[in-house]
Amino acid sequence: MNVPETGGLASMSDGARIRWTALGDTPRKPPVVLLHGGPGLPDYLGEVATMIADLASVYRYDQRGTGASGWQGRHTPARHVGDLAELLDLWDAPEAVLIGHSYGTDLASRFCLAHPDRVAAMLLMCGPFVGDWRAGYRAARDRRMSAAQRERQRELEGVARRSEDQEVELLTLSWFTDHADPERGRHWAAREARKRRPVNWDMNRQLGAEGRADPLDQHVDALRACLPARVELLGAAEDPRPLSALESLGLKLGVPLTRVESAGHEPWLEQPDTVRAHLRRFVRAR
Repeated sequence: MNVPETGGLASMSDGARIRWTALGDTPRKPPVVLLHGGPGLPDYLGEVATMIADLASVYRYDQRGTGASGWQGRHTPARHVGDLAELLDLWDAPEAVLIGHSYGTDLASRFCLAHPDRVAAMLLMCGPFVGDWRAGYRAARDRRMSAAQRERQRELEGVARRSEDQEVELLTLSWFTDHADPERGRHWAAREARKRRPVNWDMNRQLGAEGRADPLDQHVDALRACLPARVELLGAAEDPRPLSALESLGLKLGVPLTRVESAGHEPWLEQPDTVRAHLRRFVRAR
């Protein structure tokens, strides 16, 4: 597929500069905006963008403080919501189709709460997880790791200044359990541990603390009231984060959930044809 790609550095109102990329025919409206997870990782959704770039213009960006979006300062959900609003202004997009993954689903939801008139449609992939889901997640991860792997992970987490090799090893151990297939999962985790760098651990801690202080759980009723006409959830059957949490959210929001079998937290890796077909159907129907 031969589609044009553009990009640049956007200056935010507080001086931050955010690297963005657009794939596809940018005059097409509304555009699709992919919101990556983390928090604290650079954008990794290029493979997802190629699945739909012939149908719509697809924008991605490194969230402030990650990848090529260098920035030092306090991270808050409100600031990240503001970044997306400013980027839409820069892209001359009064509204957009939002597709979020993992933490990106929380960002998409909070953006919808703040700017419902700017969300044309929304697809939430492997998130957001509300309710008491963390215990089930930790238990599932532990089952997929050996005792030696769990011990090594704890040991690496306790190292104050990790070397490059130690950081890659820690990320590989932290991420391989996200996949349904453990062998391929180790390969993908090791590959991404070198690509999704550097990890902004301060951003991860700050947004994690902000999320616990003001959880999305408290805004579900308000979110349901301001959702656009088209909203869907996409979950993976083998994601260690319990699919039951997404099922519960779908019922609360009154939106459909599609279950991808034999796939983990990044379902486009293990079931690319299924995810591609779902994304294309969703974008076509926007």
